[in-house]
Amino acid sequence: MTAYRLSSGGLVDRSKVLSFTFDGRPLRGFAGDTLASALLANDQLLVGRSFKYHRPRGIVSAGPSEPNALVTLGSGARSDPNTKATVAELYAGLTAKSQNRWPSLGFDVGAVNGLLSPFLGAGFYYKTFMWPKQLWEKLYEPVIRRAAGLGRAVLERDPESYEKSWAFCDLLVVGGGPAGLMAALTAGRAGLRVILADEDFRLGGSLLCETETVDGSPASAFAERVVAELQSLDNVTLLSRTTVFGWYDDNVFGAVERVQKHVADPSAKLPTERVWRIAAKRALLATGAEERPLVFGGNDRPGVMMAGAVSTYAERYGVSAGKSVAIFTSGSSGYRTARGLSAKGVTVSAIVDSRADASDAAPDGVRVIRSGAVVDTKGRARLSGIVVERSGFEELIGCDALGMSGGWSPVIHLACQRGARPVWSEELKAFSAPNVGNGLRIVGSANGVYTLSGCLRDGVEKATAIATELGFNAAAAPVPVTETETEGEPSFAALWYVPGARSKAFVDFQNDVHAKDLGLALREGFGHVEHAKRYTTSGMATDQGKLSNINAVGILAGMRGVSPAEVGTTTFRPFYTPVSFGALAGTSRDGHATPTRKSPLHEWARKNGATFVDSGLWFRSAWFPRAGEKSWRESVDREVLNVRANVGLCDVSTLGKIEVFGADAAEFLNRLYCNALLKLPVGKARYGLMLREDGFVFDDGTVSRFAEDHFFVTTTTAMAGAVMSHMDYCAQVLWPDLKVRFCSVSDQWAQMAIAGPKARDVLQQLIDEDISEAVFPFLAARSMVLRGGINARLFRISFSGELAFELAVPAGYGEAVAEQIMEAGRAHDICAYGVEALNVLRLEKGLLTHAEFDGRVTPDDAGLGRMFSAQKPDFIGKHLSARYGLTAADRMQLVGLKPVDKDKDMRAGAHLLKEGMKPSTLNDQGWVSSAGYSPVLGQHIALAFLKSGRERYGEKIVVWDKLRDYEVVAEVCDPMFVDPENKKLKA
Repeated sequence: MTAYRLSSGGLVDRSKVLSFTFDGRPLRGFAGDTLASALLANDQLLVGRSFKYHRPRGIVSAGPSEPNALVTLGSGARSDPNTKATVAELYAGLTAKSQNRWPSLGFDVGAVNGLLSPFLGAGFYYKTFMWPKQLWEKLYEPVIRRAAGLGRAVLERDPESYEKSWAFCDLLVVGGGPAGLMAALTAGRAGLRVILADEDFRLGGSLLCETETVDGSPASAFAERVVAELQSLDNVTLLSRTTVFGWYDDNVFGAVERVQKHVADPSAKLPTERVWRIAAKRALLATGAEERPLVFGGNDRPGVMMAGAVSTYAERYGVSAGKSVAIFTSGSSGYRTARGLSAKGVTVSAIVDSRADASDAAPDGVRVIRSGAVVDTKGRARLSGIVVERSGFEELIGCDALGMSGGWSPVIHLACQRGARPVWSEELKAFSAPNVGNGLRIVGSANGVYTLSGCLRDGVEKATAIATELGFNAAAAPVPVTETETEGEPSFAALWYVPGARSKAFVDFQNDVHAKDLGLALREGFGHVEHAKRYTTSGMATDQGKLSNINAVGILAGMRGVSPAEVGTTTFRPFYTPVSFGALAGTSRDGHATPTRKSPLHEWARKNGATFVDSGLWFRSAWFPRAGEKSWRESVDREVLNVRANVGLCDVSTLGKIEVFGADAAEFLNRLYCNALLKLPVGKARYGLMLREDGFVFDDGTVSRFAEDHFFVTTTTAMAGAVMSHMDYCAQVLWPDLKVRFCSVSDQWAQMAIAGPKARDVLQQLIDEDISEAVFPFLAARSMVLRGGINARLFRISFSGELAFELAVPAGYGEAVAEQIMEAGRAHDICAYGVEALNVLRLEKGLLTHAEFDGRVTPDDAGLGRMFSAQKPDFIGKHLSARYGLTAADRMQLVGLKPVDKDKDMRAGAHLLKEGMKPSTLNDQGWVSSAGYSPVLGQHIALAFLKSGRERYGEKIVVWDKLRDYEVVAEVCDPMFVDPENKKLKA
């Protein structure tokens, strides 16, 4: 037994004693406790310090809305800061530390801020620390950064493991209280695939602290029976310790499951946390309602908590909040708490009711003060009494705990995350959920149904309706009977603020926002609810205003003389409760931070001695060093010269590849690309340029036509995913009437470029069909069969400026085919070449990549204006391309650069200046987009964008790079440095 543990009752297992520590103090609790209930049982009321004033703070709630009891669990690398003690499951060996205090919780130097509170009102940080300017970096910023935050982030490597999973169901039930359990049971019995998710470690919600009976049994026993039946159903999945944090498109919900947060020694075979992405045909929001605090003087003193929390600790955990408990209420819920406490032998010193005509029954012998209000509290680090005002007279009532109840607010955050605004209900004196369609429906107390019988009934009825909609035969399920079947809904009067406070009356406990701060915000022009939030910080930090927002709205409404409906609420957005970065990252960490994608030709490249490099999402061969070569440049130069003189093989499998089918496939692609594709002949390929809506280049690639209704599209490696998403959007949203289907096949094909004047001689050895210039000319594209029976696709396209082919074969044959090509090319001095040589080859020919298509470039800027088909009726980007700014004569245009001194180097990112001009944004003439050494020309070359560049060939320009501290004088020239007549390309 501990100081405040009741002699009997509760759902904890008193036979299992758990030892733990708080700030180094050894304590004991029972299995089934939360850290908060165990602390209360051990008379540890002081649990933390507030953010701004470092005021002593105690436990306020019994669930996820807790603003004060934030602790750090664990130690070292396993430290978990800002954990709510009210939801932290107690386990043997748990180590907890209080936060935001120094040197100790009992003596905190930061409490001096309380003396400075007249100068630290709302918005003080916007008005202070502005002068003298030189002190900002030396004094103000370091002090502010040290003071910011509550818990401390751990800098050591996280030893925990995480994972992500998908789940699919007919019905997702969010919340395991009375409405949620009955909904899941009804749907489960009807045969629906059901997932029930609840953040508590024990399902049952309010049934676990309910004093009523259900079907003749204690409510907690009824909950156990329902859970047992649900566990026996194969079509039902129960996810306890799981918080549904977000609602996304297509009725997909995000949830985080705390798999091993409640054990001292996590198993290496299981993740510590798991993020679920749950795709549900229908969902029920059974999240219940949150009891409101009351705003009165000294309402933040340890010992002041929610009346419902007082009941929960007594009924579920067998812990009394105090030896003598007072109740301050504006409704019937406070009386319910008083009756429960009296039944357990806890002294109720008084019930202070703000209403004058309440008819609620108080326990025998308990004094009721109607039309009364608590205006102040007494005590230092804990409550010792309350000051009650009635009819102008004040009275001091001794107590060591105070339960406050200001009514109930439905927990509807999830329903409002996709833009729908909550609706003010004058009847409920609360914001209720908007109608968000059939995908998500609200049930139970979240729907404003506050009686136990009503919640049970609502769960059955809503689940039955959903089952019927989905085609299941849902028999009328019996509704459990409660002992107060005829009792009406709890009544309460809205009480936003108690006037006459002698000390601060807090609205937001965590951020130290009191009622006067809201008044100041209004006077200074920040009365809009979104402005007031940011000016005062009310509703920020880890709890996102779960307890504070409704009172803040009510106070603002009162000061403005309007209804809370006119004030409205702040924006609801994920996450409902904090989710760790580790859980969101899942397995994407360390070497797996991004997936390592290897080309189908990876092993071929490795066997040929490739040096690999991370290139976007891919692991690509950069160059192929040979014996005697001392630098990468030697290898790259050799590869470039060999391709120009003989033949080379390069892996281009990483290109995005998309198959497009359908009767309207040609029309669809014609609208996507700015150049004409509608009449592309079968058996031909064409370079394609894709624009964004604003007229700038989005991506480029090739489009090949294999049949009237079958196209094959390639994209750049970097934009493969983005182009696929863009096509998906266009097909579903812009042109849903077009008959077209497409799918990504990037991983299905191994693709290789065979380039050089001897490319045809090598490739012809693998193909029986004639691929001569007369039969297979430039931009031909055709399916064919290689010798040996392998189906392949051959394209006459080139990214090197040489005679070149691209051969695509099924991915599984890629390595074998590449080896055959190398064998066939041995007599022709074939070499393997990597992306570095490929980049030099394209640079010498003035061919472009996303180094040039950086989001600021139009087709004409890139010298591709002839591809812009003005005769086409319409395509993406056509109309906005005609804007004056995109057609001005002095736009940056693609040019080539050659240094006057051939030994000089140039680098991408350098700026261009006229000779003799000082570097400035006003004098900036452009920038270098790509640069490299050309072994063919024996000098460095570059591609750049220069104002009116095509009119300035032959001009000298300064290439200036302050970052690398160099200047080079270069000549502006045509960007095609090698074979400008394209004779080799069409050989």
